[in-house]
Amino acid sequence: MIGIRPATQADLAGTAAVYDEQVHTGISTFDLEPPPVSYWQHHLDSREPGDHFLVADDGGDVVGFAYSSSYRPRPGYRLTRETSVYLAEEARGQGLGRRLYDGLLPRVAADGIHVALALIALPNAPSVALHEACGFEHLGTMREVGRKFDRWLDTAWYQRIL
Repeated sequence: MIGIRPATQADLAGTAAVYDEQVHTGISTFDLEPPPVSYWQHHLDSREPGDHFLVADDGGDVVGFAYSSSYRPRPGYRLTRETSVYLAEEARGQGLGRRLYDGLLPRVAADGIHVALALIALPNAPSVALHEACGFEHLGTMREVGRKFDRWLDTAWYQRIL
């Protein structure tokens, strides 16, 4: 059984591996080079209300993760968080994205956060379906705002009032 739990220091390499796969092969991130481990350390260390970092643990292996972080640095946005979910290729289609959100969103709401936002690179029907199943609503689509693998990509904003 794959467990959902808060991330620990020991999970950072596994988290990086899941993310790096998307850097190299997918459009779920517009990063073109894998970020350093310190990027994940920052998410692990954050004590800001509304910031959480969860992993999907399969016998000690990280097969997915979700986190919430600051939407924008200005104080007026302090009750809004941007959320992200990433799954290893072999872990997709098993309901783990939903389980990660089921763990993440109540924690975010319990911190008094009012809005969760998610930005989805398109096309990505599984991510759109996940967010809609978790109560997110489509706000709008930005055309050709990202470029990866020699093509222009759209992104769509999704929102859930907590």
